[in-house]
Amino acid sequence: MALTFNAVGLTVADIGKSLAFYRLLGLDLPAGADNAPHAEAPLPGGNRLMWDQDEKSKINLAFACADPAEVDDTHAALVKAGYESQQEPWDAPWGQRYAVVLDPDGNGVDLYAPSTS
Repeated sequence: MALTFNAVGLTVADIGKSLAFYRLLGLDLPAGADNAPHAEAPLPGGNRLMWDQDEKSKINLAFACADPAEVDDTHAALVKAGYESQQEPWDAPWGQRYAVVLDPDGNGVDLYAPSTS
């Protein structure tokens, strides 16, 4: 597998408040992101910190896959090993093949690659 860890995603109750906090820590976040459902900040070393708004707090880790087939194969292998799928692989409207599997503690592990369609 050619999986590459490259992002941590936070699910937050109030994205504006969360972004204000992380701006005080020096992250460069656009002002318009405070009212968006999703925001990202690049981190040193090529990783990203991402925010999505939801009522319950949790963390997601993101792994880039080499291609859509690797998203499907990795998702299938994790589910076969007994881990719960939160999102079956699908072609997301933002141009990625995307899937989410929960780790043993219920944290989301996002698998994605650029879509070919």
